[in-house]
Amino acid sequence: MKLFFIIFICLVLPVSGYTQDKTISGEVWNYEKNEPMAYVNIGIKDKAAGTVTNKNGLFKLLLNGNVTSTDTVVFSHVGFKTRKYLISTLKKNKEPILLEPKNMELDEVVVRSEKVVLKAKKIGRTSKGLGLTHSNFYTYYEKSVDDRLSKEKGMKLNIRRNCHIKDLNFNITTNDFKSLQFRINFYKIENGLPTDLIVQENIIFQIKDNFLGWFKVDLEPYDIRLKEEIDEVGVTIQWIESVKTNEKSKYFALSAASSPTHTAFFREKAMDTWSKGGQSLSFYLNAMCE
Repeated sequence: MKLFFIIFICLVLPVSGYTQDKTISGEVWNYEKNEPMAYVNIGIKDKAAGTVTNKNGLFKLLLNGNVTSTDTVVFSHVGFKTRKYLISTLKKNKEPILLEPKNMELDEVVVRSEKVVLKAKKIGRTSKGLGLTHSNFYTYYEKSVDDRLSKEKGMKLNIRRNCHIKDLNFNITTNDFKSLQFRINFYKIENGLPTDLIVQENIIFQIKDNFLGWFKVDLEPYDIRLKEEIDEVGVTIQWIESVKTNEKSKYFALSAASSPTHTAFFREKAMDTWSKGGQSLSFYLNAMCE
């Protein structure tokens, strides 16, 4: 029995002992330009542990009880090759994580001789309702707003035709923040949930001065064109930075309505599992479509 106990301790300690250090800190740099990289996604798949780098390329990854030393941390950014590190390796690393740009292949351009008539279309939920239902970025378990870094909320939207996306609109019902920065992501949809990115652009926008009401993000500069073979698209906003109005600031919410079709979804951290929200957000795209 004593020998069994000794073997058990030897097997358990290497895995659980490291969790005494609850964070991993570091920085991410652009390998080609030799400079820090802002807002890089960092996460452990399906473990609810994730974050993003700040504007200076620095990060602090909070670990939870589900994480082990054999888990893999993924560093991901649009236009760059993904890097992966074991927790045990990353904790010993003292050098910046270097992300290398990847060669982006341009889509084939098809020129049509016939005149195509484009029509304005709103894709998503354009009503803010009575303002009685909200989808909040805050949860009870978060100790600080930094716990929200890399959190995403969004909607599954039906396309079913060639569309040129003009802007994204959503209705803000609560906002305790002097400044917020989000990233917009466009995803493929499989089995009702997001999978791979389909728009290879780092779309960052800012919300200032406790803004409330309908907020529009101009997407014209990114020339986003969704092809006819894309029936559905997932569009999210991802929390990447915030400045509180005061020490008590914690709430930021969008108007929503109950939805039996579960068109809204969210995930708490980068690389985490997606969940359906059971709601429809006041969240839509303006587009010009065939």
